[in-house]
Amino acid sequence: MEMIVEILPFVAMMLVTGLVGGILAGLLGVGGGIVIVPVLDTALGVYGVDPAIRMHIAVATSLACIILTSISSSRAHHAKGAVDFNLIKVWGPAVFVGSFIGSVAASSVDSQVLSAIFGIVALLVAIKMALPMDNVTLAADVPRGIAAPVPPLMIGGLSSMMGIGGGTLSVPVLTLMNQPIHRAVGTAALFGLLISIPGAVGFVVSGVGDSRLPPGSFGYVNLIGFALISPVTVWAAPIGAKIAHSLDKRHLSLLFGGFLFIVACRMIYRTLMV
Repeated sequence: MEMIVEILPFVAMMLVTGLVGGILAGLLGVGGGIVIVPVLDTALGVYGVDPAIRMHIAVATSLACIILTSISSSRAHHAKGAVDFNLIKVWGPAVFVGSFIGSVAASSVDSQVLSAIFGIVALLVAIKMALPMDNVTLAADVPRGIAAPVPPLMIGGLSSMMGIGGGTLSVPVLTLMNQPIHRAVGTAALFGLLISIPGAVGFVVSGVGDSRLPPGSFGYVNLIGFALISPVTVWAAPIGAKIAHSLDKRHLSLLFGGFLFIVACRMIYRTLMV
């Protein structure tokens, strides 16, 4: 009975994480990882997991959860006609390769480095999305030819290192390339699947045999966290997608930017205080 009482706060935290992460996945096309990673990192700290691998577990578990969330979210956006499958064909292979490379690279760096990367990238994206830059573009369209693989490779690599579905990066990048934000959000949801699968596999392979891992781990993926979070995110993602298509472009950008700013500040604070 005492053990059950001790674990209840962890269970409650994971369920709430799944709910918020799922709604944001559908709302912003971010896969939910932008919520899952910092909450899991905090929960693992409360339960005494070694700080050296805490972020690795949070990132890996987030990527595993995003596999199911991305399917649910992208289906909801596809029903609204907001997934650009032509762009998926052009960028998809590079996103997939970049994600695997990023997960392997992340497994060899310190948790504080991952926290810093997460916070800095999220802060830059937050500033871009919150400012009145809806009509600011860097290109008339998505680049083709030799330059085409560069943006998706970077999006896939950084996203898997951060444990996010790709929307945090691909939504602002696509809007800067003159893509409508609702279509950018819908397409980003499907990119999440191409990021989460190779990313999660990379973290499983690199984490096998680590003696510091907590119970219920498969490589760096914590199966207990996955089992508690993923069903709730799958259920909640279509709710977020429905909300997204009821908002205008400016409100969606402001919501995205404001949320990212809060998360970025928290992660940067965590890095500086250690």
